[in-house]
Formats: sequence, C-alpha cells, structure tokens
Amino acid sequence: MASPSTSNLSPKLLLMSLLLGSFVVASVGNLYQDFDLTWGDGRAKILNNGQLLTLSLDKASGSGFQSKNEYLFGKIDMQLKLVPGNSAGTVTAYYLSSQGPTHDEIDFEFLGNLSGDPYILHTNVFSQGKGNREQQFYLWFDPTADFHTYSILWNPQRIIFSVDGTPIREFKNSESIGVPFPKNQPMRIYSSLWNADDWATRGGLVKTDWSQAPFTASYRNFNANACVWSSGSSSCSSTSPSSTSTNSGWYSQELDSTSQERMKWVQKNYMIYNYCTDTKRFPQGLSPECTATTTS
Repeated sequence: MASPSTSNLSPKLLLMSLLLGSFVVASVGNLYQDFDLTWGDGRAKILNNGQLLTLSLDKASGSGFQSKNEYLFGKIDMQLKLVPGNSAGTVTAYYLSSQGPTHDEIDFEFLGNLSGDPYILHTNVFSQGKGNREQQFYLWFDPTADFHTYSILWNPQRIIFSVDGTPIREFKNSESIGVPFPKNQPMRIYSSLWNADDWATRGGLVKTDWSQAPFTASYRNFNANACVWSSGSSSCSSTSPSSTSTNSGWYSQELDSTSQERMKWVQKNYMIYNYCTDTKRFPQGLSPECTATTTS
C-alpha cells in the first residue's frame, strides 16, 4: 500500500519519488539499522535508542564497527567526537574500504596526542591496492570538545574530504594519465579505535598512557546519500545514474570557486604533510597526479 505521503501523486511523480527515495539509503536516524559492532567484546556500544555509538580502547583491546551496506559512490557524513585528554598512541580510523589484495580505500584517521597538543587528521586514498597518497592536517578547532562532521564525497570524477562542510582535500579521477581511480569495487564503511603507539604519535616516541584508559570516541548523525551495492547491482540506475543528482547533486558535484578557495585556505594554514611534495620519500619521482596538478 502506498504511504499517505505518496498515495495522491500521479504515476510519474510517484515513480520519481520512489526512485529518488532509493538513493537516500540512510538518513539521520537509527545506528542499529546502519551498522554492525564487529569487534571489541562489548567495548563498542550503540546507546540512546540508536542515536549514539561509542568505541572504547583499553590495554586488552580496541573496538570497531562496519556498515551493513556496501556502497559504490555516495556522500557519507558522520559526526565524531574524538578521545579527549591524553590520547597519545591512539588512532581513531573512519574509512571506506573494499576487500582483497587490490582493494580500494578512502581514509580518515585521527592520530592522538598529548593533552594540549593538536590531533593530526591523516587522509589517504588507495586504488587497486596502491596507497601512499597521504595528506595530513591539523584541525582549526578542538575535535574532542564537541561533535564535528567528517564527510567523504565519492563520485566517478573525484573524491572530496570535508570537515564541517569545508573541503580539505580533493583527489580527482586521473585515469587519463594512468592513475587508477576507485570506481568498480563497492566499499563498506569501517571505523575502529585502536592502539598504534609504535607509530601514531611523534613516530612512536610517545607511548599510550594506559592509566588514562578507557579511551572513548563517539559517533552520531550518520547520513549516507549513496548508491547501495547488493547482489551484484547498484541501487542507482545504470542507464542514468546522474538522476541521483536531482536529490543533492553529489553524483556530479565538483568544487565551485568558493569551495576551492576554502580548501586552499585549509591547505595553506593547516596542512602538515603532502605526499605530492615529498621528493625525499619518492626519489624516483612523484605520482603522476601530483605533477599534473589534478590532486589537491
């Protein structure tokens, strides 16, 4: 039976409504419906009737979750509040990934630090198993004091990382110059809180202070405006996938001039590492997308 909100629509409008509805595969709502708690022996919890998810880390174990759905393109938003206080040695990872030796992956990782020192936001893009595309940033706020929105926009032309709606990084599709781009492997959302004190803080010099445990990161307001992959096919129309753009524009979205200026501001003032300028690490030459200036 049609719902009251659609029962009076013409057949054409009803079809359009149903089609558009299929692309909004998750809305701000119940985290029980969107995620499975995958490891941590009870250290991962969904609370407040599905409105809040927390991950905890102690000396025995960290914890993690993953999305029930796989996606092939979409705009993914999640609000996070990171481990407060002395978080040195801890890593909170939030990323999209496929499986297998030639996997694709789009990463946010938050590297903890001593009290008063800034978190490092680490980003990376893997395509067909190859990564080494790290860019790192400080944040312009305290990410432990309140929730902030971390977003990944992934469409066939580009990947855009954003924080509270401000773009910080763009990785463009550069297949025309031989750079693989994630476009064929559906990816799940994963997140974990774990101990990485062998490398996370000052290259491993600062170790985790277990007297501060348990460490806790919090998540809320997940939203996925995306194409769900199920049983070998996408929820988005293969003949006209851009029809999803009438919903929010994400499938063909690119940075306008204002967004480009905001991203340049972030990169000028808060970027602390860029693989595209690290000639010592890559003496054989930088990646083609770096010299072609097709990645930011």
